[in-house]
Amino acid sequence: MSNGVLSMVTLTVRNLLDYVHRAIRVRAAFHGRSTEAEVRAILEETTLPQERNPLGLLLIAVG
Repeated sequence: MSNGVLSMVTLTVRNLLDYVHRAIRVRAAFHGRSTEAEVRAILEETTLPQERNPLGLLLIAVG
């Protein structure tokens, strides 16, 4: 992070089990968003601490 701007990266997931992909698609439809947006939401929800600080900021603080 520089100048208060968060950077974005691309992540590719290979060898995902079919039933996991189906479950994410169903969850995405339930939330009214794309599968890709749902995966982003899942990753954000599971990696941000309760106080909702970006993980990158915590890693910078530790480093």
